[in-house]
Amino acid sequence: MQRLSGIDAAFLAVETPTSHMHVASLVLLDPTSAPDGWGFADVRRLLSDRIHLVAPFRRRVVEVPFGLEHPVWIEDPSFDLDHHLFRAALPSPGGEAELAALAAQMVGRPLDRGRPLWEMHVVEGLESGQVALLVKIHHAAIDGLLGAELLVQLLDLQPSIRSVPPEDPPWEPDAVPDPGDLLMGALPSLVGRPEALLEVVSRTIDTVTAVIRRNESTTEAPPPSPFTAPRTSLNVPVTSLRRLAWAQVALDDVKAVKNAFGCTVNDVVLAVCGEALRSYLHGLGEHPDGDLIALVPVSVRVDDGLPTTANLLSPMLVSLATGLDDPVERLRAVAASARRAKDQERDVGFDVVLGWAQVAVPGLASVAARWASRLRLVEHIRPPCNVIVSNVPGPPIPLYLAGARVDAVFPMGPVADGIGLNVTVLSYLGRMYFGLVADAAAAPALCGLAALLAPALEELVKAAAAATAGAGNGAELGSAAGGRC
Repeated sequence: MQRLSGIDAAFLAVETPTSHMHVASLVLLDPTSAPDGWGFADVRRLLSDRIHLVAPFRRRVVEVPFGLEHPVWIEDPSFDLDHHLFRAALPSPGGEAELAALAAQMVGRPLDRGRPLWEMHVVEGLESGQVALLVKIHHAAIDGLLGAELLVQLLDLQPSIRSVPPEDPPWEPDAVPDPGDLLMGALPSLVGRPEALLEVVSRTIDTVTAVIRRNESTTEAPPPSPFTAPRTSLNVPVTSLRRLAWAQVALDDVKAVKNAFGCTVNDVVLAVCGEALRSYLHGLGEHPDGDLIALVPVSVRVDDGLPTTANLLSPMLVSLATGLDDPVERLRAVAASARRAKDQERDVGFDVVLGWAQVAVPGLASVAARWASRLRLVEHIRPPCNVIVSNVPGPPIPLYLAGARVDAVFPMGPVADGIGLNVTVLSYLGRMYFGLVADAAAAPALCGLAALLAPALEELVKAAAAATAGAGNGAELGSAAGGRC
Protein backbone atom coordinates (compact mmCIF):
# COMPACT_ATOMS: atom_id res chain seq x y z
CA MET A 1 0.00 0.00 0.00
CA GLN A 2 1.07 3.57 -0.66
CA ARG A 3 -0.80 6.55 0.77
CA LEU A 4 -1.71 9.30 -1.67
CA SER A 5 -0.03 12.64 -1.18
CA GLY A 6 -2.21 15.56 -0.14
CA ILE A 7 -2.21 17.02 -3.65
CA ASP A 8 -3.16 13.70 -5.24
CA ALA A 9 -5.91 13.11 -2.67
CA ALA A 10 -7.26 16.63 -3.29
CA PHE A 11 -8.05 15.76 -6.91
CA LEU A 12 -10.27 12.94 -5.62
CA ALA A 13 -11.80 14.99 -2.82
CA VAL A 14 -12.92 17.92 -4.98
CA GLU A 15 -14.48 15.72 -7.65
CA THR A 16 -18.24 16.12 -7.97
CA PRO A 17 -20.88 14.47 -10.19
CA THR A 18 -20.41 17.28 -12.73
CA SER A 19 -16.72 18.10 -12.27
CA HIS A 20 -14.49 15.15 -13.11
CA MET A 21 -10.79 15.34 -12.33
CA HIS A 22 -9.26 13.21 -15.07
CA VAL A 23 -6.92 14.26 -17.84
CA ALA A 24 -7.02 12.85 -21.35
CA SER A 25 -5.16 12.73 -24.64
CA LEU A 26 -6.56 12.27 -28.12
CA VAL A 27 -3.85 10.61 -30.22
CA LEU A 28 -4.17 10.33 -34.01
CA LEU A 29 -2.35 7.30 -35.47
CA ASP A 30 -1.40 6.30 -39.01
CA PRO A 31 -1.88 2.49 -39.15
CA THR A 32 -0.34 2.22 -42.63
CA SER A 33 3.14 2.65 -41.14
CA ALA A 34 2.91 -0.68 -39.26
CA PRO A 35 5.05 -3.17 -41.22
CA ASP A 36 2.89 -6.21 -40.38
CA GLY A 37 -0.55 -4.61 -40.33
CA TRP A 38 -2.28 -2.95 -37.42
CA GLY A 39 -5.41 -3.56 -35.40
CA PHE A 40 -7.06 -3.55 -31.99
CA ALA A 41 -5.47 -6.89 -31.08
CA ASP A 42 -2.01 -5.35 -31.56
CA VAL A 43 -2.81 -2.57 -29.09
CA ARG A 44 -4.09 -5.08 -26.55
CA ARG A 45 -1.00 -7.26 -26.92
CA LEU A 46 1.31 -4.27 -26.48
CA LEU A 47 -0.55 -3.09 -23.38
CA SER A 48 -0.43 -6.56 -21.89
CA ASP A 49 3.33 -6.77 -22.48
CA ARG A 50 4.10 -3.29 -21.08
CA ILE A 51 1.51 -2.80 -18.35
CA HIS A 52 4.24 -3.07 -15.69
CA LEU A 53 5.99 -0.02 -17.15
CA VAL A 54 3.03 2.21 -16.27
CA ALA A 55 2.57 1.90 -12.51
CA PRO A 56 -0.87 3.61 -12.22
CA PHE A 57 -2.46 1.17 -14.67
CA ARG A 58 -2.80 -1.66 -12.12
CA ARG A 59 -3.36 0.38 -8.96
CA ARG A 60 -6.72 1.29 -7.53
CA VAL A 61 -7.76 3.66 -4.78
CA VAL A 62 -9.06 2.48 -1.42
CA GLU A 63 -10.58 5.22 0.70
CA VAL A 64 -10.23 5.43 4.47
CA PRO A 65 -13.60 5.18 6.26
CA PHE A 66 -15.32 8.54 6.84
CA GLY A 67 -12.59 10.24 4.78
CA LEU A 68 -10.49 10.75 7.90
CA GLU A 69 -7.18 10.34 6.08
CA HIS A 70 -5.89 10.36 2.52
CA PRO A 71 -6.73 7.20 0.54
CA VAL A 72 -4.19 4.52 -0.30
CA TRP A 73 -3.13 2.91 -3.55
CA ILE A 74 -3.17 -0.88 -3.76
CA GLU A 75 -2.23 -3.27 -6.54
CA ASP A 76 -5.73 -4.19 -7.70
CA PRO A 77 -6.50 -7.89 -7.02
CA SER A 78 -9.35 -7.73 -9.57
CA PHE A 79 -7.36 -6.07 -12.35
CA ASP A 80 -8.56 -7.02 -15.83
CA LEU A 81 -7.24 -5.25 -18.92
CA ASP A 82 -10.57 -5.70 -20.67
CA HIS A 83 -12.21 -3.41 -18.11
CA HIS A 84 -10.03 -0.54 -19.33
CA LEU A 85 -9.36 -1.09 -23.06
CA PHE A 86 -12.30 -0.53 -25.40
CA ARG A 87 -13.00 -0.46 -29.12
CA ALA A 88 -15.32 2.01 -30.84
CA ALA A 89 -16.20 3.16 -34.36
CA LEU A 90 -17.27 6.58 -35.59
CA PRO A 91 -20.61 7.03 -37.33
CA SER A 92 -20.48 8.03 -40.98
CA PRO A 93 -18.85 10.07 -42.41
CA GLY A 94 -16.21 9.75 -39.67
CA GLY A 95 -15.06 13.36 -39.82
CA GLU A 96 -13.70 15.69 -37.17
CA ALA A 97 -17.19 16.66 -35.99
CA GLU A 98 -18.09 13.03 -35.31
CA LEU A 99 -14.75 12.42 -33.59
CA ALA A 100 -15.16 15.50 -31.38
CA ALA A 101 -18.68 14.46 -30.39
CA LEU A 102 -17.69 10.89 -29.51
CA ALA A 103 -14.57 11.99 -27.63
CA ALA A 104 -16.63 14.55 -25.69
CA GLN A 105 -18.98 11.78 -24.53
CA MET A 106 -16.01 9.72 -23.36
CA VAL A 107 -14.33 12.64 -21.61
CA GLY A 108 -17.62 13.62 -19.94
CA ARG A 109 -17.95 10.29 -18.10
CA PRO A 110 -16.30 9.84 -14.69
CA LEU A 111 -13.84 7.03 -14.09
CA ASP A 112 -14.89 4.05 -11.96
CA ARG A 113 -13.21 4.40 -8.55
CA GLY A 114 -13.63 0.68 -7.93
CA ARG A 115 -10.99 -0.01 -10.59
CA PRO A 116 -7.62 1.50 -11.58
CA LEU A 117 -8.37 5.06 -12.69
CA TRP A 118 -7.79 4.92 -16.44
CA GLU A 119 -9.40 4.00 -19.74
CA MET A 120 -8.16 3.65 -23.31
CA HIS A 121 -10.49 3.77 -26.32
CA VAL A 122 -9.39 2.73 -29.81
CA VAL A 123 -11.63 4.61 -32.25
CA GLU A 124 -11.83 3.39 -35.85
CA GLY A 125 -13.78 4.57 -38.87
CA LEU A 126 -12.11 7.97 -39.41
CA GLU A 127 -12.56 9.18 -42.97
CA SER A 128 -8.89 10.20 -43.01
CA GLY A 129 -7.83 6.57 -42.66
CA GLN A 130 -6.27 7.32 -39.29
CA VAL A 131 -7.16 5.65 -36.01
CA ALA A 132 -7.81 7.69 -32.86
CA LEU A 133 -6.71 6.66 -29.40
CA LEU A 134 -8.39 8.37 -26.45
CA VAL A 135 -6.58 7.87 -23.13
CA LYS A 136 -8.14 8.96 -19.81
CA ILE A 137 -6.21 8.94 -16.51
CA HIS A 138 -7.30 10.46 -13.22
CA HIS A 139 -5.35 13.52 -12.08
CA ALA A 140 -4.90 11.80 -8.70
CA ALA A 141 -2.52 9.38 -10.44
CA ILE A 142 -0.49 11.74 -12.61
CA ASP A 143 0.21 15.35 -13.51
CA GLY A 144 0.59 16.53 -17.09
CA LEU A 145 4.35 16.14 -17.31
CA LEU A 146 4.33 12.67 -15.82
CA GLY A 147 1.40 11.70 -18.04
CA ALA A 148 3.46 12.49 -21.13
CA GLU A 149 6.36 10.47 -19.72
CA LEU A 150 4.16 7.46 -18.96
CA LEU A 151 2.55 7.55 -22.40
CA VAL A 152 6.01 7.36 -23.95
CA GLN A 153 6.52 4.01 -22.16
CA LEU A 154 3.92 2.55 -24.49
CA LEU A 155 5.50 4.05 -27.61
CA ASP A 156 8.50 3.19 -29.78
CA LEU A 157 10.98 5.26 -31.75
CA GLN A 158 10.45 3.24 -34.91
CA PRO A 159 7.70 1.15 -36.53
CA SER A 160 9.22 -2.10 -35.32
CA ILE A 161 8.04 -2.97 -31.82
CA ARG A 162 10.83 -3.10 -29.27
CA SER A 163 11.10 -6.11 -27.00
CA VAL A 164 10.38 -5.42 -23.34
CA PRO A 165 11.81 -7.77 -20.69
CA PRO A 166 9.14 -9.50 -18.60
CA GLU A 167 8.38 -8.13 -15.17
CA ASP A 168 10.88 -9.25 -12.56
CA PRO A 169 9.82 -10.14 -9.92
CA PRO A 170 6.37 -11.10 -11.20
CA TRP A 171 3.52 -8.82 -10.22
CA GLU A 172 1.57 -9.71 -7.10
CA PRO A 173 -1.75 -8.06 -6.29
CA ASP A 174 -2.55 -6.74 -2.83
CA ALA A 175 -5.37 -7.86 -0.60
CA VAL A 176 -8.02 -5.19 -0.15
CA PRO A 177 -7.26 -3.73 3.30
CA ASP A 178 -9.78 -4.10 6.10
CA PRO A 179 -11.57 -0.83 7.04
CA GLY A 180 -10.44 -1.27 10.63
CA ASP A 181 -6.83 -1.57 9.54
CA LEU A 182 -7.19 1.58 7.46
CA LEU A 183 -8.53 3.48 10.47
CA MET A 184 -5.70 2.20 12.67
CA GLY A 185 -3.17 3.24 10.02
CA ALA A 186 -4.68 6.73 10.01
CA LEU A 187 -4.38 7.21 13.78
CA PRO A 188 -0.78 8.51 13.86
CA SER A 189 -1.65 11.17 11.28
CA LEU A 190 -4.84 12.15 13.11
CA VAL A 191 -2.97 12.51 16.40
CA GLY A 192 -0.31 14.68 14.78
CA ARG A 193 -2.66 16.73 12.62
CA PRO A 194 -3.21 19.63 15.07
CA GLU A 195 0.54 20.16 15.38
CA ALA A 196 0.96 19.90 11.60
CA LEU A 197 -1.87 22.41 11.12
CA LEU A 198 -0.24 24.92 13.44
CA GLU A 199 3.03 24.53 11.56
CA VAL A 200 1.34 25.11 8.20
CA VAL A 201 -0.53 28.16 9.52
CA SER A 202 2.72 29.62 10.90
CA ARG A 203 4.53 28.97 7.62
CA THR A 204 1.65 30.52 5.67
CA ILE A 205 1.68 33.68 7.81
CA ASP A 206 5.42 34.03 7.27
CA THR A 207 4.99 33.53 3.54
CA VAL A 208 2.11 36.01 3.19
CA THR A 209 4.09 38.59 5.18
CA ALA A 210 7.11 38.09 2.90
CA VAL A 211 4.96 38.45 -0.23
CA ILE A 212 3.30 41.64 1.06
CA ARG A 213 6.66 43.19 1.90
CA ARG A 214 8.03 42.20 -1.49
CA ASN A 215 5.04 43.73 -3.31
CA GLU A 216 5.35 46.93 -1.27
CA SER A 217 9.04 47.24 -2.12
CA THR A 218 8.49 47.36 -5.88
CA THR A 219 6.63 49.69 -8.21
CA GLU A 220 5.49 46.77 -10.38
CA ALA A 221 1.91 45.61 -10.08
CA PRO A 222 1.60 42.28 -8.25
CA PRO A 223 0.24 39.24 -10.09
CA PRO A 224 -3.52 38.69 -10.00
CA SER A 225 -5.14 37.44 -6.81
CA PRO A 226 -7.68 34.60 -6.65
CA PHE A 227 -11.34 35.53 -7.08
CA THR A 228 -10.61 38.82 -8.85
CA ALA A 229 -11.27 37.60 -12.40
CA PRO A 230 -14.11 39.21 -14.38
CA ARG A 231 -17.22 37.14 -14.90
CA THR A 232 -17.80 35.72 -18.40
CA SER A 233 -20.10 33.13 -19.96
CA LEU A 234 -17.31 30.59 -19.43
CA ASN A 235 -17.35 31.05 -15.66
CA VAL A 236 -20.52 29.29 -14.58
CA PRO A 237 -21.47 26.09 -12.72
CA VAL A 238 -20.56 23.17 -14.97
CA THR A 239 -22.71 20.26 -16.05
CA SER A 240 -21.48 16.76 -16.82
CA LEU A 241 -21.60 17.43 -20.57
CA ARG A 242 -18.44 18.45 -22.41
CA ARG A 243 -17.40 19.92 -25.73
CA LEU A 244 -14.00 19.34 -27.30
CA ALA A 245 -12.07 21.22 -29.96
CA TRP A 246 -8.48 21.35 -31.05
CA ALA A 247 -5.96 23.30 -33.10
CA GLN A 248 -2.32 23.10 -34.04
CA VAL A 249 0.40 25.59 -34.95
CA ALA A 250 4.04 25.42 -36.01
CA LEU A 251 6.46 25.31 -33.08
CA ASP A 252 8.99 27.28 -35.16
CA ASP A 253 6.48 30.14 -35.40
CA VAL A 254 6.07 30.19 -31.63
CA LYS A 255 9.84 30.15 -31.15
CA ALA A 256 10.30 32.92 -33.72
CA VAL A 257 7.94 35.15 -31.73
CA LYS A 258 9.70 34.17 -28.51
CA ASN A 259 13.10 35.07 -29.95
CA ALA A 260 11.94 38.32 -31.53
CA PHE A 261 10.44 39.68 -28.32
CA GLY A 262 12.68 38.07 -25.70
CA CYS A 263 10.01 36.10 -23.86
CA THR A 264 9.26 32.40 -23.29
CA VAL A 265 7.31 29.82 -25.29
CA ASN A 266 4.76 29.74 -22.49
CA ASP A 267 4.36 33.54 -22.69
CA VAL A 268 3.53 33.22 -26.38
CA VAL A 269 1.02 30.42 -25.69
CA LEU A 270 -0.71 32.55 -23.04
CA ALA A 271 -0.80 35.62 -25.29
CA VAL A 272 -2.28 33.57 -28.13
CA CYS A 273 -4.94 32.16 -25.79
CA GLY A 274 -5.66 35.66 -24.52
CA GLU A 275 -6.20 37.10 -28.00
CA ALA A 276 -8.38 34.14 -29.05
CA LEU A 277 -10.53 34.46 -25.91
CA ARG A 278 -10.80 38.22 -26.34
CA SER A 279 -12.04 37.85 -29.92
CA TYR A 280 -14.34 34.97 -29.00
CA LEU A 281 -16.04 36.87 -26.16
CA HIS A 282 -16.33 40.06 -28.19
CA GLY A 283 -18.02 38.00 -30.89
CA LEU A 284 -20.60 36.97 -28.29
CA GLY A 285 -21.14 40.59 -27.33
CA GLU A 286 -19.24 40.19 -24.05
CA HIS A 287 -16.84 42.86 -22.84
CA PRO A 288 -15.44 41.77 -19.46
CA ASP A 289 -14.83 44.49 -16.86
CA GLY A 290 -11.18 43.56 -16.50
CA ASP A 291 -8.33 41.52 -17.96
CA LEU A 292 -8.99 37.80 -18.18
CA ILE A 293 -6.92 35.72 -15.75
CA ALA A 294 -5.42 32.31 -16.47
CA LEU A 295 -4.51 29.69 -13.91
CA VAL A 296 -1.20 28.18 -15.06
CA PRO A 297 -0.02 24.97 -13.35
CA VAL A 298 3.76 24.99 -12.93
CA SER A 299 5.68 21.75 -12.55
CA VAL A 300 7.98 21.68 -9.52
CA ARG A 301 9.12 18.12 -10.18
CA VAL A 302 12.48 17.57 -8.49
CA ASP A 303 14.21 14.66 -6.81
CA ASP A 304 12.86 15.29 -3.31
CA GLY A 305 11.81 11.82 -2.25
CA LEU A 306 8.14 12.17 -3.15
CA PRO A 307 6.59 9.26 -5.07
CA THR A 308 7.38 9.55 -8.76
CA THR A 309 3.67 9.44 -9.57
CA ALA A 310 2.73 12.26 -7.19
CA ASN A 311 1.30 15.49 -8.58
CA LEU A 312 3.99 18.11 -8.25
CA LEU A 313 2.19 21.20 -9.50
CA SER A 314 2.12 24.69 -8.10
CA PRO A 315 -0.59 27.02 -9.47
CA MET A 316 0.09 30.60 -10.51
CA LEU A 317 -2.28 33.27 -11.80
CA VAL A 318 -1.33 35.28 -14.89
CA SER A 319 -3.09 38.23 -16.48
CA LEU A 320 -3.89 37.68 -20.16
CA ALA A 321 -3.94 41.47 -20.70
CA THR A 322 -7.10 41.22 -22.79
CA GLY A 323 -7.81 44.91 -22.26
CA LEU A 324 -4.95 45.80 -24.63
CA ASP A 325 -5.65 46.05 -28.35
CA ASP A 326 -2.10 45.71 -29.67
CA PRO A 327 -0.94 42.04 -29.79
CA VAL A 328 2.70 42.90 -29.10
CA GLU A 329 1.82 45.08 -26.11
CA ARG A 330 -0.39 42.25 -24.88
CA LEU A 331 2.46 39.73 -25.24
CA ARG A 332 4.81 41.98 -23.28
CA ALA A 333 2.18 42.51 -20.57
CA VAL A 334 1.54 38.76 -20.34
CA ALA A 335 5.28 38.07 -20.12
CA ALA A 336 5.65 40.64 -17.33
CA SER A 337 2.68 39.19 -15.42
CA ALA A 338 4.03 35.65 -15.81
CA ARG A 339 7.46 36.75 -14.57
CA ARG A 340 5.94 38.38 -11.50
CA ALA A 341 3.77 35.32 -10.87
CA LYS A 342 6.83 33.07 -11.04
CA ASP A 343 8.69 35.31 -8.60
CA GLN A 344 5.75 35.19 -6.21
CA GLU A 345 5.39 31.43 -6.66
CA ARG A 346 9.02 31.04 -5.61
CA ASP A 347 8.34 33.19 -2.54
CA VAL A 348 5.28 31.15 -1.60
CA GLY A 349 6.97 27.83 -2.28
CA PHE A 350 5.44 24.48 -3.08
CA ASP A 351 5.84 23.33 0.52
CA VAL A 352 3.07 25.68 1.68
CA VAL A 353 0.64 24.35 -0.95
CA LEU A 354 1.65 20.78 -0.15
CA GLY A 355 1.39 21.47 3.59
CA TRP A 356 -2.24 22.60 3.37
CA ALA A 357 -3.09 19.63 1.16
CA GLN A 358 -1.48 17.24 3.64
CA VAL A 359 -3.42 18.51 6.67
CA ALA A 360 -6.78 18.68 4.86
CA VAL A 361 -9.34 16.07 5.89
CA PRO A 362 -10.49 14.43 2.62
CA GLY A 363 -13.99 13.73 3.91
CA LEU A 364 -14.60 17.37 4.84
CA ALA A 365 -13.10 18.61 1.56
CA SER A 366 -15.35 16.27 -0.42
CA VAL A 367 -18.49 17.38 1.44
CA ALA A 368 -17.54 21.04 0.98
CA ALA A 369 -16.97 20.57 -2.75
CA ARG A 370 -20.31 18.83 -3.26
CA TRP A 371 -22.28 21.41 -1.26
CA ALA A 372 -20.57 24.26 -3.10
CA SER A 373 -21.64 22.62 -6.37
CA ARG A 374 -25.23 22.04 -5.22
CA LEU A 375 -25.60 25.60 -3.91
CA ARG A 376 -24.03 27.00 -7.11
CA LEU A 377 -21.78 29.23 -5.04
CA VAL A 378 -19.80 30.30 -8.11
CA GLU A 379 -22.82 32.33 -9.21
CA HIS A 380 -22.45 34.54 -6.13
CA ILE A 381 -18.70 35.24 -6.16
CA ARG A 382 -16.13 36.31 -8.70
CA PRO A 383 -14.44 33.42 -10.53
CA PRO A 384 -11.10 32.20 -9.11
CA CYS A 385 -9.81 32.60 -12.69
CA ASN A 386 -11.28 32.57 -16.19
CA VAL A 387 -9.43 29.70 -17.83
CA ILE A 388 -6.84 27.02 -17.09
CA VAL A 389 -3.90 27.03 -19.52
CA SER A 390 -1.27 24.30 -19.28
CA ASN A 391 1.74 23.79 -21.55
CA VAL A 392 3.59 20.45 -21.55
CA PRO A 393 6.77 19.87 -23.60
CA GLY A 394 6.74 16.73 -25.72
CA PRO A 395 9.24 14.81 -27.85
CA PRO A 396 10.62 16.36 -31.06
CA ILE A 397 10.98 12.96 -32.75
CA PRO A 398 8.37 10.64 -34.33
CA LEU A 399 6.80 7.99 -32.10
CA TYR A 400 4.92 4.79 -32.91
CA LEU A 401 2.25 2.73 -31.13
CA ALA A 402 2.37 -0.94 -32.08
CA GLY A 403 3.91 0.17 -35.37
CA ALA A 404 1.36 2.93 -36.13
CA ARG A 405 2.95 6.38 -36.36
CA VAL A 406 1.69 9.05 -34.00
CA ASP A 407 0.53 11.91 -36.23
CA ALA A 408 -0.86 14.23 -33.53
CA VAL A 409 -1.47 14.41 -29.77
CA PHE A 410 -4.17 16.72 -28.41
CA PRO A 411 -4.01 16.88 -24.59
CA MET A 412 -7.08 17.68 -22.51
CA GLY A 413 -7.53 18.77 -18.91
CA PRO A 414 -10.46 19.05 -16.47
CA VAL A 415 -12.92 21.88 -15.95
CA ALA A 416 -14.64 22.82 -12.70
CA ASP A 417 -17.42 24.99 -11.34
CA GLY A 418 -16.61 28.57 -12.23
CA ILE A 419 -13.83 27.54 -14.63
CA GLY A 420 -15.63 26.11 -17.64
CA LEU A 421 -12.68 26.08 -20.06
CA ASN A 422 -9.36 24.26 -20.05
CA VAL A 423 -6.71 24.75 -22.74
CA THR A 424 -3.84 22.26 -22.63
CA VAL A 425 -0.93 22.43 -25.08
CA LEU A 426 1.65 19.79 -25.98
CA SER A 427 4.54 20.07 -28.42
CA TYR A 428 5.40 17.13 -30.65
CA LEU A 429 7.45 16.77 -33.81
CA GLY A 430 7.67 20.48 -34.60
CA ARG A 431 4.03 21.26 -33.88
CA MET A 432 2.12 22.60 -30.88
CA TYR A 433 -1.18 20.85 -30.30
CA PHE A 434 -3.96 22.70 -28.45
CA GLY A 435 -6.66 20.62 -26.77
CA LEU A 436 -9.72 22.57 -25.62
CA VAL A 437 -12.24 21.12 -23.14
CA ALA A 438 -15.28 23.12 -22.06
CA ASP A 439 -18.60 22.67 -20.37
CA ALA A 440 -21.14 22.18 -23.15
CA ALA A 441 -23.44 24.94 -21.92
CA ALA A 442 -20.65 27.41 -21.20
CA ALA A 443 -19.08 27.17 -24.67
CA PRO A 444 -21.52 25.89 -27.30
CA ALA A 445 -19.31 27.47 -30.00
CA LEU A 446 -16.01 25.99 -28.80
CA CYS A 447 -14.98 25.20 -32.38
CA GLY A 448 -15.08 28.92 -33.11
CA LEU A 449 -12.70 29.60 -30.23
CA ALA A 450 -10.29 26.92 -31.46
CA ALA A 451 -10.34 28.47 -34.93
CA LEU A 452 -9.14 31.80 -33.47
CA LEU A 453 -5.89 30.41 -32.04
CA ALA A 454 -3.95 30.19 -35.31
CA PRO A 455 -4.88 33.73 -36.46
CA ALA A 456 -3.86 35.02 -33.02
CA LEU A 457 -0.41 33.51 -33.47
CA GLU A 458 -0.25 34.76 -37.06
CA GLU A 459 -0.60 38.35 -35.82
CA LEU A 460 2.41 37.86 -33.57
CA VAL A 461 4.36 36.11 -36.34
CA LYS A 462 3.88 39.12 -38.61
CA ALA A 463 4.91 41.49 -35.82
CA ALA A 464 7.98 39.34 -35.12
CA ALA A 465 8.93 39.37 -38.81
CA ALA A 466 8.61 43.17 -38.88
CA ALA A 467 10.67 43.50 -35.70
CA THR A 468 13.34 41.18 -37.08
CA ALA A 469 13.43 43.05 -40.40
CA GLY A 470 13.70 46.33 -38.54
CA ALA A 471 16.73 44.94 -36.74
CA GLY A 472 18.40 44.23 -40.08
CA ASN A 473 17.17 40.70 -40.74
CA GLY A 474 14.42 40.38 -43.30
CA ALA A 475 13.91 36.63 -42.96
CA GLU A 476 10.26 35.64 -43.37
CA LEU A 477 8.53 33.48 -40.79
CA GLY A 478 6.25 30.56 -41.57
CA SER A 479 2.50 30.66 -41.12
CA ALA A 480 0.42 28.89 -38.51
CA ALA A 481 -1.97 26.07 -39.31
CA GLY A 482 -5.71 26.36 -38.85
CA GLY A 483 -7.85 25.29 -35.92
CA ARG A 484 -9.95 22.14 -35.93
CA CYS A 485 -12.74 20.60 -33.93
